[in-house]
Amino acid sequence: MSRTNIFILLAVLAAAVVGAAAAPAQDNQDKAAVVVELFTSEGCSSCPPADAFLGELTKRPAIVPLAFHVDYWDYIGWKDPYASPAFTQRQHDYAAALRLHMVYTPQMVVDGHTDVVGSEYDDVEAAIGKAGAQPKLAVSIEKDGAGYRAVIPAAAAPAAGPATVWLALFDSQRETRVARGENGGRMLREYNIVREWRQIGSWDGHALTLPLPMPEKPGEDGCAVIVQSGPVGPILGAALMKLDESGS
Repeated sequence: MSRTNIFILLAVLAAAVVGAAAAPAQDNQDKAAVVVELFTSEGCSSCPPADAFLGELTKRPAIVPLAFHVDYWDYIGWKDPYASPAFTQRQHDYAAALRLHMVYTPQMVVDGHTDVVGSEYDDVEAAIGKAGAQPKLAVSIEKDGAGYRAVIPAAAAPAAGPATVWLALFDSQRETRVARGENGGRMLREYNIVREWRQIGSWDGHALTLPLPMPEKPGEDGCAVIVQSGPVGPILGAALMKLDESGS
């Protein structure tokens, strides 16, 4: 082999090594896990169609649908058993971040940056499609003999500073007979009802593994991990696991 050919071969090998070194960071991005947050209430007569639509979204891959029940409808006559002031506050925080003039139900926030009426199916689908075309962190939830853990890969550091890592524990499906209020006399079926919501860490671009606590409330059979810019900013990555389907 001539000296020229040796130099060419070395250059090709060097390029391959550089490409292989860059590959892991690229592999840590994928087009998946669009987060759809529904702000809803059992006291709101406009919410059941959006609740049913969220149920349809639970059947689709690459979507993390979560229902946050707010408490400002409780005064009408029916206290939503799943409502939390913390979820109402999260909706208000989104309203401020998205420069909305009010909060309302049913509202869907798609990937932390798009506000859509939860019963406007075409608008929701368009927002999901647009969000799904964006690269995301390949977040995963794993389980072994030591328990559950969230795995967040290394990638470029968030421009706005360390991202928030949230854990949601939810009930996959519930039925409630509403006795009073706007939905009085109706049997409501609801999906992915968030029961616990907490920050479990921060992510600064380095690979991160976080232990996940087991559910504390009866009925919680699913969990989601969300990596979000700030408390209510764009969502960088997410994963969902049904706890009864996670294996050993």
